[in-house]
Amino acid sequence: MTDSVTSTAAPNGSPRVGSRVRKAIRGVGWTLIGLGLFLFGFVVHQLYVTTWFAQQSNEQLTVEAQEHFASVEVTEVPYVPKEFDNGDAPPPVIDPDEPQPTLLVEEQPEISTPFAIIRIPTIDRLSEGWTVVEGTSRANLKNGAGHMPFTPLPGQPGNTVISGHRTTYGAPFHELDTLEPGDLIEVETAIGVSTYAVTGSEIVQPNELWVTEPREGAWLTLTTCHPKFSSRQRLVVFAELVEGPNYDAIFGA
Repeated sequence: MTDSVTSTAAPNGSPRVGSRVRKAIRGVGWTLIGLGLFLFGFVVHQLYVTTWFAQQSNEQLTVEAQEHFASVEVTEVPYVPKEFDNGDAPPPVIDPDEPQPTLLVEEQPEISTPFAIIRIPTIDRLSEGWTVVEGTSRANLKNGAGHMPFTPLPGQPGNTVISGHRTTYGAPFHELDTLEPGDLIEVETAIGVSTYAVTGSEIVQPNELWVTEPREGAWLTLTTCHPKFSSRQRLVVFAELVEGPNYDAIFGA
């Protein structure tokens, strides 16, 4: 008696269609697994690896910022308030016989220079401080929060703008949305520590550059991406100077 054998091949000797389908499904499955592992690794790198390196880098940048405090030249200059559009209000009258207030002013730092330390007591990761570098390019923000060069330095009249990552490279501004009116923000520079009080926050589109425009008095504007894990919008926090080396000159003038 001849044993019967079931063939897995078609009559012409080629593999059956079912076998080809199974191989295709396995190929797609392994491809998806590989893609999933790649995406997982990418997310881990962005959220954790970059943060670890940023934290190590920030420690060194803090040392460099403190060295900058000691080496940069600080001068005292007369303060003449700029005129803003106040409707029908007349411009301020300056009495030449009265002593004029003066500002402490430091040299403009070069791009990428760590020149300031920002502290926010109500945010744990910022309670001990995070370094601020000059410039807001991608490379600058990998190292710390970044100061927009066309805005005044911290502690000076006008609108100081500082940007920072929210989810990668240390994510210094991760909890920026938890700030409430009255919360304090300290920025240390070569002139000393300038303290700002939060007045409010706003969600804006990336092209809404009015948040960086000059303002009367002395302001600090912090910007970061919104929502978390997206750059679709910007979260902006506004804070007004309430204490510092130049406070009396700016608000007493």
